[in-house]
Amino acid sequence: MNASALLLLCAAGSAMAGCAARPGAIAPVSMGNAYAGASCAEAAALRTSSAERLAILSRQQDQAATGDAIGVILIGVPMSSLAGGDVSGEIAAEKGRVAALDARLQGC
Repeated sequence: MNASALLLLCAAGSAMAGCAARPGAIAPVSMGNAYAGASCAEAAALRTSSAERLAILSRQQDQAATGDAIGVILIGVPMSSLAGGDVSGEIAAEKGRVAALDARLQGC
């Protein structure tokens, strides 16, 4: 079974089970102009570390979503989410941080 079929099954089962979302489907949390006072160098350094953290979290979330899909297929339960593998809140915050830093860096 391919990944898209697993995702489809997970999506169908998510109404009952609550599967982890794929990173691309997670909306950023608005940070407004939280970094308006940061210097260009500070904003650039923060942007780099935040993007690295987002990449790590995205890999974890992809693994959780795949694990949930497999769990739903095999036993009807999203095991990765139940085991704490869903990091969607952290991804939303990190996406918002990256967007706010990008906005700050446009003025540099």
